[in-house]
Amino acid sequence: MKVHLRKRKQTKKGKISLYLEIYKGTSKTPEGKIKLLRKYEYLDLYLIDKPKTLVEKQANKDNLQLAESIKAKRELEIKNGIYGFTNDFKQNTNFIDYFKDQMEKRKESKGNYGNWDSSLKHLINFAGNQITFKEIDETFCENFIDYLKNKAIKSNGQPLSSSSVSSYFNKFRASLKEAVKKKIITTNPATDVKIPKVKEHRREWLTIDELKAIVKAECRYDVLKRAFIFSCLTGMRWSDINKLKWSDIQKNDNGWQIPFHQKKTENLQYLDISEQAKSYLGKEGNPNDKIFIGLRYSSYMNVELSKWMMRSGITKHITFHCARHTFGVIQLSLGTEIFTLQKLLGHSEIKTTQIYADIVDQKKREAVNKIPDINI
Repeated sequence: MKVHLRKRKQTKKGKISLYLEIYKGTSKTPEGKIKLLRKYEYLDLYLIDKPKTLVEKQANKDNLQLAESIKAKRELEIKNGIYGFTNDFKQNTNFIDYFKDQMEKRKESKGNYGNWDSSLKHLINFAGNQITFKEIDETFCENFIDYLKNKAIKSNGQPLSSSSVSSYFNKFRASLKEAVKKKIITTNPATDVKIPKVKEHRREWLTIDELKAIVKAECRYDVLKRAFIFSCLTGMRWSDINKLKWSDIQKNDNGWQIPFHQKKTENLQYLDISEQAKSYLGKEGNPNDKIFIGLRYSSYMNVELSKWMMRSGITKHITFHCARHTFGVIQLSLGTEIFTLQKLLGHSEIKTTQIYADIVDQKKREAVNKIPDINI
């Protein structure tokens, strides 16, 4: 928002009226045209047109200074969000346009951008292309989450999973939170809306014997095989592996290390890797070259991953992310302390790492119960 001091000549009285023009941005009309949003405040201050005496000139100077002071005060009030423009802006701004702007800021992260895009599509299906901030209250938010839970469908015609419902609504809520920060709205109407609990899906991983089996089995794409096994040995995500360059591999007194920003969390990590893991990087190239050239997140590589597992005698549903689970479960099974594993996996919260501990505890219970009844 901007404030301008304007002058308007009043020909009948021979005076010049001073007023403020407050520019509040733009909105789109139903026809798609851009409309400027302005508000005017008349100050009841006037200048004498063509002052002749020193008294008249001084009066003009005093009134002009007073008008400038009021302008400065309004600018400060707008900055602090107390002048009352928030409601006007909310009434005239299309939330869909605002959400799109927030989505474009995530374009560098394909996975996150895709989730924002899916959230936007469901939001438009629910409420249309024109939603003002004024229309978004707690009831709107509750109705939107009800739509995601009970009416929204995926491209294959199936209902959304609980994790998708949670993810899409959180994007919607995050955009409203950002609007509060920017003082477009005063409160976030989605804050107290309850999101359905995400149902935990079964996590698959490979045992040491299964890991040995996939090393021996043939895979059509060597880069896929090397990258998957490297993930099993390091716990690195697909997104982080895919962007690895040779300049990221550093040698120190204790071995090999990779300093990198995790693509998901953006936290700087220093990951020690074993000689065994390094052997799957392949022949060293130029410093700025990608290590896993040709690695793609595509249907044909996903199909080959499944075929590779079948050739290895593995019937589990294995995705690339299962390599990360494999690393976590094997590390805990071999006695790695959970806080150390948290650092290795780059988790910001220990409760995320605890999932792997729960899996290991379950396997221990299953192992104990395998002993047959000796009283029969």
